[in-house]
Amino acid sequence: MQDEKINKIPRLIDEVEKVIFGKRKVIQLTIAALLAGGHVLFEDVPGVGKTLMVKTLAKAIKGTFSRVQFTPDLLPSDVTGVTILNSQTNQFEFRPGPIFTTVLLADEINRTTPRTQAALLEAMSERAVTIDNHTYSLSSHFFVLATQNPVDYEGTYPLPEAQLDRFLFRLSIGYPSFDDELKLMFNNQQAEVAIEQIVSAEEVEELKTLVAEVYVDKQVAKYALQLVTASRNHSAIALGVSPRGSAAFIHGARAYALTQGRTYVTPEDLQTILPAKFGHRLQLKGGYHDTKQLRTVIDQLIEEVPIPVRQVKR
Repeated sequence: MQDEKINKIPRLIDEVEKVIFGKRKVIQLTIAALLAGGHVLFEDVPGVGKTLMVKTLAKAIKGTFSRVQFTPDLLPSDVTGVTILNSQTNQFEFRPGPIFTTVLLADEINRTTPRTQAALLEAMSERAVTIDNHTYSLSSHFFVLATQNPVDYEGTYPLPEAQLDRFLFRLSIGYPSFDDELKLMFNNQQAEVAIEQIVSAEEVEELKTLVAEVYVDKQVAKYALQLVTASRNHSAIALGVSPRGSAAFIHGARAYALTQGRTYVTPEDLQTILPAKFGHRLQLKGGYHDTKQLRTVIDQLIEEVPIPVRQVKR
């Protein structure tokens, strides 16, 4: 029965790949974040299929989908909802906002003000929203996929470290390969592709339970912590990975291992997810954002920290 549940994950990836060609690794990491109970931040150029991918994923897990276009004049209540007075009943009624959904696409999240960005903080960490001293629960599978413009674009408000830390992965879909884009040019009716529901809400919950049961050897856990510690001691890094980030590192590796069909974590799993896990949590010295240097630093962390090797007794 457990293998049957795990075998649905590749089918889920295949279903999303019907509309997003050649980006299986990105889809796999996105689904790993969903199973880990985390959220994903996409830093990407427009028009590469982020909205289509999110919509397709929502259909494949039989979830509801909402999209919010973040703009400088967007208010927190535009996201969370508002309490209004019903003149007929003379009672205050709560009108839920688009945040009350299963999958939320927060488009161009760094174009809005920090006040509105903060409206997502409680929802992302506790899956609940407090409005006028009343707390409203969100779906247990509430999943935020946010997009942001590169920070050097005009009219952007950089996300604070506290909010960045709530995203499990930062990913980039990127441009398709030549062959995939050629295929896309002759298949411009992607939105009409029939998407099959692969897993139910109950099965998503069961898969999340299985993630927590994925085995992590003590030596692998030490390796993960050594990578985290190295990020705090690197000469080019001003702010390394937090303790919350280190715990999420292991949980994300468990989820990724499950998407690989395994019930145990390997050092290679940690290395694979490290760029997506560390990229938005590391702050380079000098307070500037240099994607190329950041990638170099991440490669150095992987190269410098020795991989654990199990000794076989003879």
